[in-house]
Amino acid sequence: MSNHSHHHHEHHHQPNNINTAFIIGIILNMAFVIVEVVAGFNYHSMALLSDAGHNLADVGSLALSLIAILLMKSKSTKKYTYGYKKTSVLIALVNSVLLLISIGAIAVEAFHQIIHPQNVSGKMISIVATMGLIINAASAFLFFKNKEHDLNVKGAYLHLLADALVSLSIIIAGIIIYYTNWFWLDSIMSLVVVAVIIYSTFTLLKDSVRLSLDGVPTQIDIDEIKQKINAINGVVNIHHIHIWAISTSQNALTAHIVVAQNSIYANELKMKKEIKHILQHQNIQHITLEIEKENDICKNENCS
Repeated sequence: MSNHSHHHHEHHHQPNNINTAFIIGIILNMAFVIVEVVAGFNYHSMALLSDAGHNLADVGSLALSLIAILLMKSKSTKKYTYGYKKTSVLIALVNSVLLLISIGAIAVEAFHQIIHPQNVSGKMISIVATMGLIINAASAFLFFKNKEHDLNVKGAYLHLLADALVSLSIIIAGIIIYYTNWFWLDSIMSLVVVAVIIYSTFTLLKDSVRLSLDGVPTQIDIDEIKQKINAINGVVNIHHIHIWAISTSQNALTAHIVVAQNSIYANELKMKKEIKHILQHQNIQHITLEIEKENDICKNENCS
């Protein structure tokens, strides 16, 4: 006789200061994108224009993370039993595809300017990039305190920290251009920024495709989970295990747990409680476990 349990453990009630941090980060970075675009066109700086593309991507990432957090609260309906949580995955997929298309144009222009370099103001590049360093560092600081509590928050923190380092490298390039008139260095810096965007965007694309296809989320190791559950006293075997993402920060698992034929109900409840505790620490919130007796299941399957 099997026993079925469906457990929903919600621990994603975000404090209001997290939402505020995202909103402040979005506003500051969007304002800086506008400054970079204006300065980039006025002073013919491909480094500033490509970094504007990079920062615009991160504004998109911040907005996605905020949407994902807000969608955690979306209620289930008869047609959408998980609510609208998975829209965060779909938006991430669209965002990554659009990004890869847009940076292609930046790279083409950068190569053109390496062949035909234009006079750029090293001083202005450094001034604008210094603004970027301050804004990105300040934005990253907003997420520092809560970065270990939520994957979206940690992602935002790491993105902004990377942006701050890119801004620092553009400051250095601007100073070198100011003293040496090596105008080609501006285009080289823009290609470095393009490489950073390609790397981060490709990772985003790969992860969002994986989650769209209900693949196991990157940060979850299915073999480690099997090992930990099999080590629990009373568990004979675990099979028919499925792990997938409900959203960019919430995951679900279903599995069949095989127990000894003489196992009693009280022990099975205790076992399930222990399994759920392990899974919650693996960032799996929606857990469905089916208990099966060893002799019943082994008539049809090999449980050795």
